[in-house]
Amino acid sequence: MGDLDRKPTEENATLLQAFEWNVPADGKHWKRLTAALPSLKSIGITNMWIPPGCKGSSPNGNGYDIYDLYDLGEFDQKNSVPTKWGDLTQLRAMCAKANELGVGVYWDAVLNHKAAADNKEKCRAIEVDPNDRNREVSDAYEIDAWLGFDFPGRGDKYSSQKYHWYHFTGTDFNAANNKSAIYKICGDGKHWSDSVDKEQGNADYMMYADLDYAHQEVVDDVKRWGVWIVKELGIKGFRLDAVQHYSERFTNEWVANLVEQLGDNSVFLVGEFWVGDVHTLTAWLEKMHHKFSLFDAPLLYNFSRASNSERADLRKIFDDSLVAVEPYNAVTCVANHDTQPGQTVATPVSSFFKPLAYALILLRPNGYPCIFHGDLYGLLPGYSTDAEPPSCSGALPALIKARQLYAYGDCDDYWSDDANCIGWVRRGTWDRGDGGCAVVMSNAGANQKRMFVGEQWAGSVWTDVLGWARNGDQDAQVQIGEDGFGEFTCGECSVSVWVRRDAQGRDGFPVQFDTEIYSMA
Repeated sequence: MGDLDRKPTEENATLLQAFEWNVPADGKHWKRLTAALPSLKSIGITNMWIPPGCKGSSPNGNGYDIYDLYDLGEFDQKNSVPTKWGDLTQLRAMCAKANELGVGVYWDAVLNHKAAADNKEKCRAIEVDPNDRNREVSDAYEIDAWLGFDFPGRGDKYSSQKYHWYHFTGTDFNAANNKSAIYKICGDGKHWSDSVDKEQGNADYMMYADLDYAHQEVVDDVKRWGVWIVKELGIKGFRLDAVQHYSERFTNEWVANLVEQLGDNSVFLVGEFWVGDVHTLTAWLEKMHHKFSLFDAPLLYNFSRASNSERADLRKIFDDSLVAVEPYNAVTCVANHDTQPGQTVATPVSSFFKPLAYALILLRPNGYPCIFHGDLYGLLPGYSTDAEPPSCSGALPALIKARQLYAYGDCDDYWSDDANCIGWVRRGTWDRGDGGCAVVMSNAGANQKRMFVGEQWAGSVWTDVLGWARNGDQDAQVQIGEDGFGEFTCGECSVSVWVRRDAQGRDGFPVQFDTEIYSMA
């Protein structure tokens, strides 16, 4: 079969989480991303997960304090027309630019709760133990709670649905006595959802006013919103926040409605279910019929432990990870807005280890890698945390570009003989990879691996695209022997990515990438 008859190899997909927690609340983030899109596309970013751009309780909020699903920075509500990220006109312009460049936009959907109600409403409720939401600690009594949502700035545009106490299962504040607690709302058919995680007895209640997905009006409105926002902005996927905290039954209905209205495989879906136990994650995927992906929290915990342990066994880095058992449903990452310093599940990965971790998710065949905005552009200072420069000593764009150009084809592993130095070879495909790549990493001293790249490359010279493998003041070189093997090296606590010196795109390294994103708007 000739090359013209073969199916072309698709470009590797790479996702960017296009925000971090401390992005300034200046209403310019959509404009920043619009300006950054060409450079992101040039290094190999194919999709972009943007922050929750629905109106929140405050113009300074990141959107997880969600008020109105249908206000994308269009209406004067909660003391602002724009959200923290910008207004609807800027959002549409960013989505249009992304579509023009072929970069998919994923929306961060916050479907568990609502915040900043417009009115108080009286209802009956029972206080429950915050550590075991199934244990009641009071009798039922009347509370006065912020549970009335009228959306006066928007009116009935896009949706006429208003929300009242009976659309919720729980809340966290009783204005009648100014008491903060977890209140389970009483009423006909009212109870915590049975199809949620068992965290704290029952994970249905997370924060603010918890939506009741046993109420048909809630179900209908949120299903309608999912289709509406895809059509409104042309988005290509969703990141669903805190999926373990609301009804799995509803989530399946929501996805089925997207398929019915938009077509199968119309959007990509990834859920945030942040637990370290891989069996919990795989059980949830089974309930979702594998129509979802999940972030690989167990792998990130492995990265953190390995990076903060002396001479950790690199051969075990994928043990008990999601990508090891569900490679097509795992979104792999090294950090995100929740795990960055100062956040709720801060999970430190030592700076020396981040290039190794990114090489492991970017240059191997399994999983869908997600790059963190704070690693690519640096972190801004936040509450009790300092600013941090871009990670990987500025080499992250080169690792992403190496994935785009060379990380294709079969993967041969070389990591059985040394706990602290592992390597692998990607062999390339007939139309991508131009010979593939050879990767070596060490979390101890400088080291090397004898690896086979193919007899067809005998006599060729390979170099490290990162420029970290050195021979004195010169870039190191490896000449492939007649048997197709080469002796590939890496530095101490470092990684090297070797490709043929004359491989297509090799002259684009070092990669030129502007990390000054906050000056782009």
